[in-house]
Amino acid sequence: MNPWDNRGLLRLLWPLVAEQILAVTMGAADTIMVSSAGEAAVSGVNIIDNINNLFIIAFTALSTGGTVVVSQYIGRGDTENARCASRQLYHVVILAALGVMLPALIWRRSIIRFLYGKVAEDVMDAGSIYFFITALSYPFLGIYNACAALFRSAGNSGAPMGIALLVNCTNIAGNCLFIFGLGLGAEGAALATLSSRVIAASALTWMLLRSPLPVGLRGLRKVGLHRVMIRRILRVGIPSGLEGSLFQTGRLLTQRIFTSFGTAAIAGNAVAGVINSFSFMPGNAYSIALLTVVGQCIGAGAAEAAERNTATIMKLSWFTLLVLSALIFFFMEPLIGLFNLSPEAHGMAGAFLRVHCVSMVMGWSFSFALPSALRAAGDVRFVMIAAAVSMFAVRVSCAYLFTFVLGAGPLGVWIAMGLDFLSRGICYGLRWKSGRWKEKRVI
Repeated sequence: MNPWDNRGLLRLLWPLVAEQILAVTMGAADTIMVSSAGEAAVSGVNIIDNINNLFIIAFTALSTGGTVVVSQYIGRGDTENARCASRQLYHVVILAALGVMLPALIWRRSIIRFLYGKVAEDVMDAGSIYFFITALSYPFLGIYNACAALFRSAGNSGAPMGIALLVNCTNIAGNCLFIFGLGLGAEGAALATLSSRVIAASALTWMLLRSPLPVGLRGLRKVGLHRVMIRRILRVGIPSGLEGSLFQTGRLLTQRIFTSFGTAAIAGNAVAGVINSFSFMPGNAYSIALLTVVGQCIGAGAAEAAERNTATIMKLSWFTLLVLSALIFFFMEPLIGLFNLSPEAHGMAGAFLRVHCVSMVMGWSFSFALPSALRAAGDVRFVMIAAAVSMFAVRVSCAYLFTFVLGAGPLGVWIAMGLDFLSRGICYGLRWKSGRWKEKRVI
């Protein structure tokens, strides 16, 4: 039995792609609007966004664990346990978000110095205030991620897309008010982000409290921790969290290289990252979809259907990445021109993008979309180990080798990133082909 046909996949995928477009647009809007306050503000926002990602991984991983568990229960037709798992995910993700928010508020400047070493004082000031305000939004972002994951687990990706549209409009309006109207720079971008996340979390929670779906949150006010259900969520969530934390730690180690080449290198890297993030949009959507599709197939005992659906989604992922990377490659100059960069930073951004567009096509789908299929089947430990080994043995090691030993400068970081895509993609492709993931159990 195949819980998904081509029409069902399309209904799930197109809102996910639209949602990712909106998410990337919001990030690009932040950077473009903050650029009016100068390179120090752009650099401060960029280095803190990298740190924020490290903290946010904790409850994002829990949402992944919840998606897999709930999807498998829905595939099995067990509505009662699907709703129990949904409520447990909501409660646990709030506790996790509070746990990462407090250290960020208290030790934000120390964290910046520890991770980035010596940073220009104007970049430190912009980053510190941006860090403080965005850290306040962690619980709301955690709730939003959890609720969106629950909707997707039930095959409803339209609701999160609608809220993403609302968030996008709220964030841009907030940027106009705080950055251009009040001249707050990085602080204004952070306030707009906080406001939009509060609205998103509130809206999705209200919708799930009233929803008849198998992931509805009725009875949420009766707070109680179900140990068995939490253990099932953590069985997927903890390895996913460790994988994400190790990935982001390695990324921060390589990002730190840019600080040694000055503000122009930091700003060029930031802008290249924002532009390149548009090529991630469909890939991220396909990755999210695989959690639901494969999870429901495994819950229904349909491993062959999981293979067929994964093959379909992977083909779509590769083709769309090819098209988007080609567009970015040929139109990067006008895209970079949207940002207020110095000629030096502009040239660096172009060099970074040329390398990355090629590596995206060669390895991203297998290295970042396919592992979601493995996670959905419960093969999270292998995904974690392969990702950690590739990150530190390939990306981090080669980044320092190319940059400082071979003299490639900051471009060496982006070359090493492409090699990391290839190495982990090979590992995941071989694992999927072996069929070992079919032996795993989550529920």
